[in-house]
Amino acid sequence: MRFLTFAVLLSLVYGVSAQTLSTSAWGQVPHEAQSATREFSPQLRTDMAKIRDAALADNYGYTELEHLTDSIGPRPGGSPQADAAVRYVAGEMRALGLEVRLEPVMVPRFNRGKDAAELVEYPGQVSGATQKIFVTALGGNTPTPEAGITGEIVVAHDFDHLISLGKEKVAGKIVLFDFAYDSRKAVAGRAGSAYGESVPYRSAGAAAAEKLGAIASLVRSTGDGVYRLPHTGYSAPAHIPAGAIAAEDAMLIARLCQKGTVRIHLSLPTHQGPKVESYNVIGDLKGSEHPEQVVIVSGHLDSWDLGTGAIDDGAGVVVAMETAELLQRLNLHPKRTIRVIAWMNEEMGASGRDAYAKEYGSQIANHVAAMESDLGAEHPLGFHVRISAAAQQELTPVLDILRPIGGSILDVVTSSPETDIETLSDKGVPALGVWQNGLKYFTFHHTAGDTLDKVVPEELRENAACMAVMAYALAQTPNPLPR
Repeated sequence: MRFLTFAVLLSLVYGVSAQTLSTSAWGQVPHEAQSATREFSPQLRTDMAKIRDAALADNYGYTELEHLTDSIGPRPGGSPQADAAVRYVAGEMRALGLEVRLEPVMVPRFNRGKDAAELVEYPGQVSGATQKIFVTALGGNTPTPEAGITGEIVVAHDFDHLISLGKEKVAGKIVLFDFAYDSRKAVAGRAGSAYGESVPYRSAGAAAAEKLGAIASLVRSTGDGVYRLPHTGYSAPAHIPAGAIAAEDAMLIARLCQKGTVRIHLSLPTHQGPKVESYNVIGDLKGSEHPEQVVIVSGHLDSWDLGTGAIDDGAGVVVAMETAELLQRLNLHPKRTIRVIAWMNEEMGASGRDAYAKEYGSQIANHVAAMESDLGAEHPLGFHVRISAAAQQELTPVLDILRPIGGSILDVVTSSPETDIETLSDKGVPALGVWQNGLKYFTFHHTAGDTLDKVVPEELRENAACMAVMAYALAQTPNPLPR
């Protein structure tokens, strides 16, 4: 996710080059690129507006999300809940009239025990007292022994600081990476950028600490520190236990370590079992003229186990399903096939993505575009896109339709906007990710707070409008989006 300069934004809307934009452009009447006028007929524009308005009055997605989260619950890969979610979503897609198939994906089985941590020695400690620390094990974690482990904490503010400490100060100790998620970026609509800066400490921290002889690794949670919620997530395999602690507890420990020795007792019994078979759920709304040409709309069905997977990523799955529901209800028949995908195992290695790429590798050229929503369900600003300049110019009529709800920005990125469509994007398929403002997403992402009440129905409907309008446009224009 990258900043989109205002000049580039103007070029997308007005059809002028960012390199040639000057102050004189402010005095010009905006005009649409000829390619956009050619591809978007008056009827297509009318139909897109109908889809937008219907989505804003539709409760289908929220009803589906309520069942996924309240009735089925958390959906870790390989769990009974994940299997139930696969069967449920497949059945709902069939009820919409889609051609549905389940395609096998091998996933690791995630088994969480009872995570616990407490400070057993610290400056100013009252005799006989300990302090509870809110902790969660990370995926890929090497479990602690049954009795747990106890060790002295050494704080590293970043990877460079860890290296400067050297093996003599790290070996035999427990490293705490105290790197803060920058919530100021989230307020500015750049939550993904803040996450991108902090998540390497979760994903690579244990491996870095292990190289210097640490006996365990802890990371300050990758998200806002407001409710003392530890954020779980994937950690690259290492031979030491790895956990995340609430941001408030990380700050507490860092302050105490400045005053003297701090020792912690950890119990992180989580482990991964043998891989088991699960499924991507794929449903095709067949194109009326070019069924072999495919536009993907998608979200990932698996979730972490602490919450119920409402914002990550049940919301993405249901808005993709709602795209098909809206078109069927409005009796709109796209020229190209719209393929609804509920991906499996995005959280623990993206093997669903890899399985799809292997199965459909010979058909990549027929993929017109791939779209995913995996940043929650807050108000959408538009789309993160990895598409050509010509495609950006051509999509301005879509932005015009979405402007009344605020979803009218194309944010150009240099890598895939979302994980599950990354392989397709890298092979040249135009890729789009629905871009939400993210004000609260990383407050609850991967925590026990990821529950249905965090989803505002009106905002979920806005997300459905963005995905459905864009999908229909991509599937209905006379020519595929230029690459």
